[in-house]
Amino acid sequence: MSLAFRESLKVQIPFLIALGISSMLPYSWGGALALLFFLAILFSVYFFRDPQRSMPLDEKIIVSPADGKIVNVDEVDAPCGLGKRKRIAIFLSVFDVHVNRMPTPGVIEMIEYHPGKFLDVRDPNASLLNEHTNWKIQTTQGPIVVRQIAGLIARRIVPWAPVGSNVKRGELIGMIRFGSRTEIFLPLDCEILVKEGDYSYGISTALAQWK
Repeated sequence: MSLAFRESLKVQIPFLIALGISSMLPYSWGGALALLFFLAILFSVYFFRDPQRSMPLDEKIIVSPADGKIVNVDEVDAPCGLGKRKRIAIFLSVFDVHVNRMPTPGVIEMIEYHPGKFLDVRDPNASLLNEHTNWKIQTTQGPIVVRQIAGLIARRIVPWAPVGSNVKRGELIGMIRFGSRTEIFLPLDCEILVKEGDYSYGISTALAQWK
């Protein structure tokens, strides 16, 4: 059973119970409720999908940790005390795949959770003010950070990989439920291979490469 499917059951089981109850109500309004819950179940199946993807073979390639539109490619002060880093920010709509994957092999050194607001993640302030989780990952090329940011609709960040785990490129590390933003902070000498406005596919899209 996949991790995404297990997470989906937390949403689907209450809907299935509600669907069963509504189907026993008078059809005049019970039927409408049943249809609503049935559509909610179908959407949750779609939302929690975890498609199989192929990765670039070149181990120097840093792959996208998430599906979505690239909304920022810039240089900022990175979290976890890493100083100035190149940042690539990815906006995930409710229709994108929401599992997050490891962009490059490494050891998860720290997982840092920050409570906060639930601004629309397209707001420039959302990166710092919204609820988010920072993943500090130690790689053979030095530390990087992956940041999961909850959005206006997303209200839960779900970590799957524990601190200390040695994770391969492309392996699942967590997900954000219902619309969000994922950012990756890379060393300044990394070559960025994407630009703002591009669409990335988790682990299939080459975001950058090591020097």
